[in-house]
Formats: sequence, C-alpha cells, structure tokens
Amino acid sequence: MSEQAANHPPQGRRWLVLLPLVIFLGLAGLFLLRLYGGDPSKIPSALIGRPAPQTALPALEGLAKDGTPVPGLDPAVFKGKVSVVNVWASWCVPCHDEAPLLTELGKDKRFQIIGINYKDAPENARRFLGRYGNPFGIVGVDGNGRASIEWGVYGVPETFVVGREGKIVYKLVGPVTPDNVNTVLKAEIEKALAAGS
Repeated sequence: MSEQAANHPPQGRRWLVLLPLVIFLGLAGLFLLRLYGGDPSKIPSALIGRPAPQTALPALEGLAKDGTPVPGLDPAVFKGKVSVVNVWASWCVPCHDEAPLLTELGKDKRFQIIGINYKDAPENARRFLGRYGNPFGIVGVDGNGRASIEWGVYGVPETFVVGREGKIVYKLVGPVTPDNVNTVLKAEIEKALAAGS
C-alpha cells in the first residue's frame, strides 16, 4: 500500500462522511420552506367538519343594536342557520382594517354574523363597534381567551363559516381583506348556503 493511498480515504468513505451534512441541510431547507413559504391563511384547521365548540359566552355589557341589547353566544344559535363567526378585538390593528368589510357583509340577511370579542375591555370593544358599525347580531365576550383556544384560534382576527348543521366548514386565518372577501369568504358562505339542510 502506497503512502499516498494511506493518507486519502477511498472515494466511498468521503460520501459517508458528508452524508449527515447533506441530510441536515436538506431537512433545514424543508423546514424553512414550510415555515416561511405559502399563505398563513391556508393553515389547515383540525376543526373543519366538526361541530362548532359548545361554549356559551356572556354578552358584551352595554352593547345594543337598534335599541335592543345584543345577546351573548349560545351554541344553540348555530343549528339551522349559516353563521360567520369573527374573532376580533379593539386592540387588533388588522381588525380595524376588516371592520368595514364585515359591516358590508352584515347587510346580507341570509346568514348571521357572530362576533367573539377576544381579551378586550368592554368600553374599548363598544367604542370600536360604534366607530365602524356593528355587523354582529350576537357578540360573545372571551375575556380569558379559553373559548378562542377551543375554536383553534392562532391569533386575532380569524373568521369561521359554520354550516346549518352547526359544523365548521371553513376557517380564514388573518383579516378579511378586499382581495379575499369576494374570492374566498363569500364563496365559502355561498357553498354553505347551497348545502341545504
């Protein structure tokens, strides 16, 4: 065996030495692609096809619509009606941007719009709705965030479409925008309305 052969490992061994590095770089690239690639609003929800959470929430104190107090969330309201459930807060910047779109959406009386007010001060929530208009026929207060966890909320705002059987049929992560209100949200609402009973 020559001295040169003793100092250099065979070609096959070099690949074995580099293999862990190649695997690590491949996995790191895949992780970064999954973490930063794609639209966060397309995060799948484990709750799609499952019944809406059966959590009752108290009404937003002092909130009225057309002179009538706005009720809190009773899970029975989901049966027999298509519902759009929006999780929002007055301190949430994107919620301010989506509020006029929800107010416009609320003019369609074929479905009900329900608000879940997330970790908010009642006076701030009322001021928010006074500023933009109240699209919600029902507003439940989630003061400690527990109900939002049951809904699988990642962060406010999030919007759900619940079908007539009380099952979640769609989830939009992030704000309702001029781009997604017509192309995505209204399309999902129409699907739920067309689903019949």
